[in-house]
Amino acid sequence: MLNSVLIANRGEIALRIIRGCRAAGLRSVAIYSELDRSAPHVREADDAVRVESYLDIDEVVRAAKSSGADAIHPGYGFLSERAAFAQAVEDAGIKLVGPSATVMEQMGRKDAAREIAIAAGVPVVPRGTGDSGDQMQFPVLVKAAAGGGGKGMRIVRAEADFDDAVAAAKREAASAFGDDTILVEKYVEHGRHIEVQVLADAHGNVVHLFERDCSTQRRHQKVLEEAPAPTITDDVRRTVTESAVALAAHVGYENAGTVEFLLDDDTGEVYFLEMNTRLQVEHPVTESVVVATTMHQRATGTPGSPVDLVRLQLLVAAGEELPFTQDDLTVTGHSIEARVYAEDPFHGFLPQAGTASIVRWPDADAPGRQRSAGVRVDAALESGSVVSTSYDPMLGKIIVTGADREAARRGLVAALDDTAILGLTTNLGFLRALAASDEFRDATIDTAWLDTAEVPAPGNDTARVIAAWTQAMLVATDAGHPFQADGWRSAGPHAPVIVELDRPVTVDRARGVVDDGTTVHEVTELLAELHTVVLTIDGRRERAVVNVQPHVVEVAHRGHRHVFERPDVFGDHAADLGDGTILSPMPGTLLDVRVTEGQAVAEGDVLGVMEAMKMELSLKAPFAGTVTAVEAATGDQVALGARLFHVEADHTGEDA
Repeated sequence: MLNSVLIANRGEIALRIIRGCRAAGLRSVAIYSELDRSAPHVREADDAVRVESYLDIDEVVRAAKSSGADAIHPGYGFLSERAAFAQAVEDAGIKLVGPSATVMEQMGRKDAAREIAIAAGVPVVPRGTGDSGDQMQFPVLVKAAAGGGGKGMRIVRAEADFDDAVAAAKREAASAFGDDTILVEKYVEHGRHIEVQVLADAHGNVVHLFERDCSTQRRHQKVLEEAPAPTITDDVRRTVTESAVALAAHVGYENAGTVEFLLDDDTGEVYFLEMNTRLQVEHPVTESVVVATTMHQRATGTPGSPVDLVRLQLLVAAGEELPFTQDDLTVTGHSIEARVYAEDPFHGFLPQAGTASIVRWPDADAPGRQRSAGVRVDAALESGSVVSTSYDPMLGKIIVTGADREAARRGLVAALDDTAILGLTTNLGFLRALAASDEFRDATIDTAWLDTAEVPAPGNDTARVIAAWTQAMLVATDAGHPFQADGWRSAGPHAPVIVELDRPVTVDRARGVVDDGTTVHEVTELLAELHTVVLTIDGRRERAVVNVQPHVVEVAHRGHRHVFERPDVFGDHAADLGDGTILSPMPGTLLDVRVTEGQAVAEGDVLGVMEAMKMELSLKAPFAGTVTAVEAATGDQVALGARLFHVEADHTGEDA
C-alpha cells in the first residue's frame, strides 16, 4: 500500500502526476532546483524538497527518504529510464512507479531489447550490415543504444559520411544519456511510427491499450501524435498489439510501458524499434479514447470510464491487480496531441529562451471566445514564467478529442488559434499550419516528411493591421499621450494616426480604415480588453492577443507570434555587422572553438559548435577569409545574438 509519492520531475508531467496522486488519495512530494523554486509543480504539491539537480540519483533518493515518501514516480525524461536510478530506489526500500531495474536495463537499451524481441518472436529492423560481414547497405540509421527522444540519431546515405555521423551520434548520446554505445540499422525511407501502450501488473496480467501513430515527427522528435492510428490495417494492428503484449510478458514487465514499431510503407512490413520503460509524453491521447468497463459497471449497466494511466501506474505500484482484462477495453473517438516547444521553427528550429509575458491556453476562459469542448491542456507555463535552456524545450501539450479524426483535427486547429504565448518564440504557428495542412488532413505524412517538407511561415499582414489598430486605439485613450483625442475638431474630418511599426501604417478609426502602405483595409472593432482584440478585417473576423510596449508590439494571431519592432529614429544606421560577423543563433553553450585569430578559413569551415537543450549546431564561415576576432571560449554560456566570431573576406583577385 502506498501513502506518499515523490515526483522526480518538473513541469507539466510533475503537475499531471500530482493530480493523479490527489485522485488516488496519496500525498505528493515535489522536488525542485533553484531555478524552479516558485514553479507551478512546487506550489501544487503537498510538500517540496530542494535538490541541486534533477539528475543526481543519490540526492533524489535522499529527498524521498527525508520526506517520508514510500514511492517515486519518475515521469519521463531525466532519470525515468536510468536502470542505475531504479536500482538505487530499490536498494533504499522505496517503490519505483515503473519496472524493475533489471527489466529497465534490458528493455531500456535498444541493443538488448532487440535481442529480447527476437527471442519473443517479434520482428525487428534488419541490421545495416549482415552478420556474415557483408558490405554495409546504405542508407542506414545510426542511433544511440541508450535513451530515446531522437537524440543520438543520424541518417547516413553514403559511406563517406559514416564516420562523421557515428562520431556526432556518440557525442550526442554521451551528453544526453551518459552512454555512447550505438546501433546501425537499415533506414526505412517511407515509414510510419506506430506504438502500443501496454500495462502489466505484478500478478502476470498484461494488456495493451491499443495503438498511437506518431509519424508526424522531425528528426525523430515527435510533433503531433494521435490515437488510434489512422492508416494501418487490421492485420498490422493485430501484429503490433499482440507483439507488444508478448514482449512485455516475455520480459516480465511491470507497470506502464510503450512498445514502438516502424511500418515500412513500401513493403507493408512492420518492425520492432524499442521499448520505452516509462510513461510517454503522448499518453493523453490514449487516455482520451480508451474506455475500460469493469465487471461491476457491466453488471449495473453503468457506462465504462476513460482510462487514467497515472492512476493505474500507482495502483500497480501498490501491488494491486489490473481492474480490467483485454476484453474490457474499447476505443471511442479520435484524439490528437500537439507538442508546444520553445523553438523557432521558421529559422532552423533553434531553441529559444526568455520570459513568457502573456500565456493563454485554450482550456481556460478568455475574452471573446467560449471554452472549446474536447480540449485538454497539460502545461506548466504561465504568464511570467522564465524559460531557460537548462531544461527540455517542451512547454506544454494541447490535446483535442473528437468523434472522428477530422473532428479532432479541426478542433486542434481551433484550439491552436485560441493559444497565445508572447515574450518568446514558440512553434505554435508551425503546429497550426501543420494541423491545417492537406497532408496532415489526408494522413499522408510519414516519419521523414517533415525533414524535407516546407511548411510555410504565417504571413504578417493581418497581424500588422491588428497591431496598428490596437496601437491607435491606445493612443486615443491614453490621457498622457500628446495625440490623445479630446473631442474637439474644426469642421474637418478626424485626423488619422500614423503608427510606426516595421513600416508606417495609417489608421483612421473614425472611418474604420487601415492603410498598411500596400492595401487599404476596412476594419470594425468588436472587442478590446485584457490584451484580447477581436476585429473584422475586410469582412473576416480575426481574434488576437496583443501586447503593446514602448519599442515593440507583439501579436499572437492563429497561434503565431508576430513581433513588430519600431525603428529607432535616433539609432546608428551604420553598415550591418552581419557581413562577416557570426552571432549566436540561440542561447546556449559554446562546446568547441576550432579557430584562432589570424587563421585562414574557407567558406563553410566550422568555426565552433554550440549546444542548447541537447541539440548541437555548427557555426560556419560565411565565406573564405581570415578570422579577425574570436570573442568567446569553449564552455562559455552565450546569449541569443551574442557576437562570437568575425571573418574578414579574402579580396584576392579584386582590383586595387
